[in-house]
Amino acid sequence: MTTYKVGYFVGSLSSTSVNRELAMALIRSAPQDLEFTELAIGNLPLYSPDHDADYPPEARALKDAIHRSQAILFVTPEYNRSIPGALKNAIDWASRPWGQNSFDHIPAAVIGASIGQIGTALAQQSLRAVLSFCNARQMTAPEAYIQYTPELFPGNGAVADESTRVFLTDFMAQFRDHIVRVLTVLPREASTARTV
Repeated sequence: MTTYKVGYFVGSLSSTSVNRELAMALIRSAPQDLEFTELAIGNLPLYSPDHDADYPPEARALKDAIHRSQAILFVTPEYNRSIPGALKNAIDWASRPWGQNSFDHIPAAVIGASIGQIGTALAQQSLRAVLSFCNARQMTAPEAYIQYTPELFPGNGAVADESTRVFLTDFMAQFRDHIVRVLTVLPREASTARTV
């Protein structure tokens, strides 16, 4: 059986991130042929074009990890009606220097959770605009705006509500199908090539 390597971003740096809990639930809900690796963003310095000629080790490690991935899952909170600065900073590092965009043609999916009723809808809209410019091949449906409660996500990736569990399982199954479709048209070998 073919295994697909999925790198995933958790957009929050919080030690109590509800989106890290959602990421755990998504991994538990995913088809068995998806293999997940978190793409760490907490130690990245702020991006500046001054670094383009000589990337720092943290940024090189991020680009290497993305190139070892065949698809990317973004699990993001919403800060001030947009994406967190730490996630945007990571995307800036990974998409540069010019001509070395790590997201070019990569299959990608976007999801997020918040305690509010709109469940990161505006953050996802902002992120989708950025990923469009980065030429990622986004899964556009199903859209997934998750309202988080501790009762719904009791910990360790568990989901207490059956309908939510079914929805997340379907979301991940469709993401897997999206990965296969994109890679069939645009094969992407997981490798450590194209680093700065």
